[in-house]
Amino acid sequence: MEGQLKELEQYWTSRAEGYSMVNQEELAGEQRQKWLHYLQTHFPKKAPEQLSVLDIGTGPGFFSIILAEAGYQVTAVDYTEEMLKQARKNAGALAEQITWLRMDAQHLDFPDSQFDIIVTRNLTWNLDDPQKAYQEWHRVLKDGGTLLNFDANWYGYLFDEEKRLAYEADRANVAKLSLEDQYTCTDIDAMEALAKNMPLSNTLRPEWDRRVLTKLGFSDIQIEEDMGNQVYSFMERMNYAATPLFCVQAYK
Repeated sequence: MEGQLKELEQYWTSRAEGYSMVNQEELAGEQRQKWLHYLQTHFPKKAPEQLSVLDIGTGPGFFSIILAEAGYQVTAVDYTEEMLKQARKNAGALAEQITWLRMDAQHLDFPDSQFDIIVTRNLTWNLDDPQKAYQEWHRVLKDGGTLLNFDANWYGYLFDEEKRLAYEADRANVAKLSLEDQYTCTDIDAMEALAKNMPLSNTLRPEWDRRVLTKLGFSDIQIEEDMGNQVYSFMERMNYAATPLFCVQAYK
């Protein structure tokens, strides 16, 4: 586990600047308001300043920035220090309103029942013990708290031929439309090598999430299996047509 965590940290450190540019595009584009609207629609009906939000795996800070700007009390954690550095930079004047902490999503250094809301995006797929992470997230939520986890079966194509063909069709379509390929513009070989060892890469989700969250004591679990059209740009919709973004919402 420790070696794998180190490999992931090294990879995401190398990706931090490029990933930050993606977040900057989101902050400057239509996704900023789309995501904020989606989140607030699913948050408790209270004034933002009354709600404490934990953004786990914040990366370059997209969720933390738009939520702090909207008035929420935001704490952002990431395991990669370089990601936190990029996030603070992206936040600009809002950086002082956000608590930034380096922390492992699977071992949170918070007391029990600390937060009203947990948000996380594109994180659980690259955890080596995602069930432990969900257990920790349940622990730090207040009673009645809300979890919103956004993810996808990003690397299912490494294990399934049908998914491989759909993935390759997306790559061909992106090239035909002269769009940036958000898979292959990364160090795809390094990422695939890591993904092959992640337990959720070859797991049918979000049904796995439902089972685990139920076992851990979450209630009223609601799943939206394809919500990309609500938050994605055109480029993202083309890049990820075969890899639907899902939302898992659960309550403590």
